[in-house]
Amino acid sequence: MEERIYTIPLFKAKSVPRPKRAKRAIKEIKEFLARHMKVEEVKIDSSVNELVWKRGIKKIPNKVRVKAVKMEDVVWAYTPEAEVRMPEEKEKKKKVEEKEKEEIEKEVEEIEKEEEAGKEVEEEEIEEEVEEETEEEIKEEEVKGEEEVEKDIEKEEEKEEIKEGGEEIEKEVEEEVKEEMEEKIEEKTEEITKEKEK
Repeated sequence: MEERIYTIPLFKAKSVPRPKRAKRAIKEIKEFLARHMKVEEVKIDSSVNELVWKRGIKKIPNKVRVKAVKMEDVVWAYTPEAEVRMPEEKEKKKKVEEKEKEEIEKEVEEIEKEEEAGKEVEEEEIEEEVEEETEEEIKEEEVKGEEEVEKDIEKEEEKEEIKEGGEEIEKEVEEEVKEEMEEKIEEKTEEITKEKEK
């Protein structure tokens, strides 16, 4: 691993139109490091990127101090104050972040599953309660129906008893009327016979 510190002038980047200066400055840094470190691939760290873009796309600095770290055939550009992170460390960090994301996603999925299971249990309990209520209502209706049927039967029996009693009374009345008529007829016949005898 080879480290060098360079002060890179950015006057060429200031010669382009204002809205393109920051992008051109990054390009100048890459070309400068590739030329001086004799490599083809140059990677810019976020610390250098933030330094160039600090005052916006139009107002770039006149020059930039950069720490160039050469690893195999790649040069990484950092600011002198920034920590030099090896690509392996970056990869490890990425892996850790990915693992954390996966764990968070798993936790979210578990929570969602638990919520769904809870909802299903609640729905089942509600269905059971509804079924119990409907069964109770059906039983109550059956009991009421049986009671109504019994009442109807009792009413019909009472009606029949009243009818039978009425018929008996009618018969008795008819018999009494007949007897009275027969008595009256006898009395009249007796009277008529007596008058004839006189």
